[in-house]
Amino acid sequence: MKNDIHRCPWVDVSKADYVEYHDQEWGVPVYDDRLIFEFLSLESAQAGLSWYTILKRERITGLPFENFETGKGCPI
Repeated sequence: MKNDIHRCPWVDVSKADYVEYHDQEWGVPVYDDRLIFEFLSLESAQAGLSWYTILKRERITGLPFENFETGKGCPI
């Protein structure tokens, strides 16, 4: 079966996690306030770094956002 996925030219197809990010997350509308705030914070953290660098650290940087709305986030 032919792969009919058209990817943006910025995707490095040698990095499986980057391809997965592009195919599963990039351009997908987000309506959850917590997730929007997390993405905004990740964008801010990017300042001068490549998006791939931030993406690789997303799991670590996402910890403080767990239970954000309850005020009981990860104590880092």
